[in-house]
Amino acid sequence: MISKRNTAPGFPTHFGANPYNGGVQFAIFSRHAESVILVIFEDDSSYEIPLDPVYNKTGDIWHIWVEGLGEGTRYGYRIDGPFDPRNGHRFNKNKLLLDPYARSITSERWDLSTARPLTHSAFDFSETDSAPYVPKSIVMSRVEHINKTLNHPPEKSVIYELHVKGFTFHKSSQVQYPGTYRGLIEKIPYLKELGVTAVELLPIQEFDEFDNINRNPETGEPLKNYWGYSTIAFFAPKSSYAVKKDSQLQEFLELVKAMHAADIEVILDVVFNHTGEGDYLGPTLSFRGIDNSIYYMLSEEKQYYQNYSGCGNTFNCNHPFVRSFIMDCLRYWAIEIGVDGFRFDLAAILGRDQDGRILENSPIIERIEQDPILRHVKIIAEAWDAAGAYNLGDFPGRWKEWNGRYRDDIRRFWRGDDGCAGLLATRMCGSADLYENAEHDPCRSINFVTCHDGFSLNDLVSYNEKRNMLNGENNRDGENHNISYNYGAEGPTDSAEINALRLRQAKNFMATLFLSRGVPMITAGDEFLCTKKGNNNTYCQDNELSWLDWGLLEKNKGMFRFTKEMIAFRQANPVLRGNKFFHGKVMEGHSAPDINWYDARGNYPDWDNDKLVVALINGEYGKEGDSYVCIIFNANYRDVDCGIPPAPSGCLWELVIDTFLEEPFDIREPGKRETLRGNRYHAQGRSTVVFVSGKEKAPLREP
Repeated sequence: MISKRNTAPGFPTHFGANPYNGGVQFAIFSRHAESVILVIFEDDSSYEIPLDPVYNKTGDIWHIWVEGLGEGTRYGYRIDGPFDPRNGHRFNKNKLLLDPYARSITSERWDLSTARPLTHSAFDFSETDSAPYVPKSIVMSRVEHINKTLNHPPEKSVIYELHVKGFTFHKSSQVQYPGTYRGLIEKIPYLKELGVTAVELLPIQEFDEFDNINRNPETGEPLKNYWGYSTIAFFAPKSSYAVKKDSQLQEFLELVKAMHAADIEVILDVVFNHTGEGDYLGPTLSFRGIDNSIYYMLSEEKQYYQNYSGCGNTFNCNHPFVRSFIMDCLRYWAIEIGVDGFRFDLAAILGRDQDGRILENSPIIERIEQDPILRHVKIIAEAWDAAGAYNLGDFPGRWKEWNGRYRDDIRRFWRGDDGCAGLLATRMCGSADLYENAEHDPCRSINFVTCHDGFSLNDLVSYNEKRNMLNGENNRDGENHNISYNYGAEGPTDSAEINALRLRQAKNFMATLFLSRGVPMITAGDEFLCTKKGNNNTYCQDNELSWLDWGLLEKNKGMFRFTKEMIAFRQANPVLRGNKFFHGKVMEGHSAPDINWYDARGNYPDWDNDKLVVALINGEYGKEGDSYVCIIFNANYRDVDCGIPPAPSGCLWELVIDTFLEEPFDIREPGKRETLRGNRYHAQGRSTVVFVSGKEKAPLREP
């Protein structure tokens, strides 16, 4: 049906659909389209508004104003042009297309079979109308700027990575609105108690959670796209995380506002390296049908896609228009929604040109870093991709990076691998080998031991091998090189000795993370030892394998307390989180080195052979009056009687942490610390010990 509504040509600016002057202004880019039809859905019917290529097109922009429409209007596009895969074009007027700039889409379940090719061919043209089976774009008004970003200093930041649904969906979460933005709001007091300063949310930009074609091999149940790393609507919050239908934008705004009221930043995990349209056999949902050859990196044969993402396609990030699209998206989330930063998934792809070559100076990377509107937000790169690019240390300017080498080297040291003491020292001191030559500070490094992708902390110390059979890929998926250790039993065990060692190792990892210079990041649930039962790739497991079991908070409350107190200890000692690298040298304005390293005998360590090292951190390099800190890292399986260097200025050492001791003596609050007598300490096998210098003699306290 053709609409009889009054229309006007509209303007080639303000992409998307924007209420204006008693109607809605629509604008969409397509360089190679021959015709564009705007489809409006009202109740159970729809009507079409063809755009005249003379009056409704300026350059590559198709635009129109339609009277009488407003917020809440559902719409989509049919775009026609050449269906010529050999030349990169896949136009199909039978496919209803989402507006790339839509700020919300409808929440019905997708049936992508109607949007796919007919058979397994790159050249199929499907005449099936997909409109009844795919979501529609929703007209939303611009958001008033109400959520001002917090801009916490990076040296004070503690990042907490979580999945919005999985954080509260388990019945043990005891929230009123499980698995939603509002459910997460209910857990803000918990986050405050833990002491984190930022939440990093796994993708919340709209994706199809039902696009996974695999099944659980044991139950036959279909698996899902749980993590959401296949965005299809980059401006739209995930609808299924909202309590009320089609209220996702408002509820996400409520979440950001509530987090900011609690002084917690919100960082979005964004996926600009690929989209949810998959490979040449994937569905036509938006970009592919709007202008395939512009939005995607194509192979030399054009009908196929470059696949640097490992997900079937690669977004053409350094095409001039796609660059503008990405910038518009980032600005929208930062300015209108008020998010505090972005973590860019597989960000090495941002550094590839339109033919896939690695650029020395990537336009989109530089543009994000230099954008004057985004200067107040945090930008974090996952500095690698699925095609072998590993650009750690190469991102310019304000970029920070997930430090994969930190993760790997800390795991190697605590597993007891030979020759890793020097690597531990380098990572703890801020990874100067990666970042100092670029004239950056240690906060360039986002330090982590675990993340959503890989073993949980509990599983890292419980499994030698991944257990991914339930993913339906015959255990082929997921990382094989986990640098993990089970300490004598694969998975859960009744052995008290093994369980005690595993707990100690979990504390060693957590302690090392918060004693290191850089920005620490922990994964939700690690603070109370959640398990994924050895599955290191739960991208498809929307079930109790992935959801946080809050019953473990009570069971493992000692680990929670240890983590909370480690965060508090770090925040109370600025010398641990300074913005300068430790070098072991006397720096200008000081009388002693910033850090000294020793072996158990008080000599300089043999970095290639020692598995116990002692670090003495000079409090003069923190704020005025900051404590000196002495740390023993003992990765030996055996105990070591270790020499402790004298505390500077004749101060006494007080024992703060010994991961071998049981709660509450594993980490002690001020006023409850034991004073060290003499100059030696018996460091148990596989333990971390931390002393701080007292200001005066204190009474001895028994452990």
